[in-house]
Amino acid sequence: MLTRELAIAEYKNGHVVPDRLTRGQHRQYLQLAQSMLHVYQNGVGLMRRQLRSSVHRLFENELDCPTRRMDAFCKLLDERSVYDKDKGSRAAKLRRRVFEIAAPKHPLVTAPDQLFESSESEVKKEIALEIGKSWIEIERELFADVIQFHRLREFSGYDSAAALLARYNVAQTQAVLYDAVSMTVWANDDFKLILRYAKLARLMHTIIRKSDGSYQMTFDGPASVLKQSRRYGVAFAKFLPGLLSCSGWKMKAIIQHRRSSWQNQFQLSPADGLSSNVAAAELFDSSLEESFAKKWGEQPREGWRLYREGVVLYQDQTVFVPDFLFVHEDGRKAVLEIVGFWTPEYLEQKQKTLATFSQHHIILAISDSVDWPSNEPSNLTFRYKTAIKVSDVLAILNQVE
Repeated sequence: MLTRELAIAEYKNGHVVPDRLTRGQHRQYLQLAQSMLHVYQNGVGLMRRQLRSSVHRLFENELDCPTRRMDAFCKLLDERSVYDKDKGSRAAKLRRRVFEIAAPKHPLVTAPDQLFESSESEVKKEIALEIGKSWIEIERELFADVIQFHRLREFSGYDSAAALLARYNVAQTQAVLYDAVSMTVWANDDFKLILRYAKLARLMHTIIRKSDGSYQMTFDGPASVLKQSRRYGVAFAKFLPGLLSCSGWKMKAIIQHRRSSWQNQFQLSPADGLSSNVAAAELFDSSLEESFAKKWGEQPREGWRLYREGVVLYQDQTVFVPDFLFVHEDGRKAVLEIVGFWTPEYLEQKQKTLATFSQHHIILAISDSVDWPSNEPSNLTFRYKTAIKVSDVLAILNQVE
């Protein structure tokens, strides 16, 4: 994804418009995108700064292209690249050795004379002989710990120039969401799939079932989070490609202006034409739920079988979809809800939701970072640091009547 510094958006009339390249207004970018891919496809062995410089040169005659747009393209191309990097601080050790050998012969000149006797080429040969490598090898490794000097080893690329441009448009939209105060999604067709993307991204949310059978999902945005706002912002932005791969939805977000107290609207729906073929497992395979489900396994544990998002609970208009459902072979049931990211308002709403569904056995796994009220019942509650232990969940499940 793009960093906040590479985001380009226009704020006008109370709305946010992220930078977007269209066929009608930016048709020349299709050829530029093809040329950028060509630079990286043929750039194995070149340094990162050389590749970026080549990309910038492609835009020399493109008057309406800001530098941030060029840098954003480079960032997206780098995401599909593998670079050789320094290991074990070898570059620093090599530099120290090279400078130790060269220092007594300073200054080095191209053509020695009576005043300056040290030839640069001869000193390089001497250094190479002493270190046991050719000067070409030494030069290649000398600054391997500096990101701009990393050399391209592999480029997986994009399927086409159009795919690179489509990724750019999505990435700029994601960057807008870094400053979201809240986001509301109305969904029909793919409600459960959209919800799965949101829950795997650990987004704080509430759900209301509308009278027409549709669902309204409200998410707390990164600008509302008290702690770990950057990490939550990344998770929030990662949700977008999943949403784009679904159908039957519309979204509205409230965006905090970065340089003022103003708040602006941002609206999006499938009609806007952004596309993504991202699958949930590919985006969130390191999530807390994924990790716990893998540890639990497909077979029952002490009679309990685990189902991911196996039940949707309704109480009037309120909807609650726990992270996991557990069903015992004797018919007992319990659900597990994980509380990670938080704001005081979110915790208050979460407690109201839990009270609404108090007739169910709801096990709570609460992060150590969460300021959960100490006076709440604790027989179905436990804390976790970075991972949820199967033993902690089983200990509580076996108390369920």
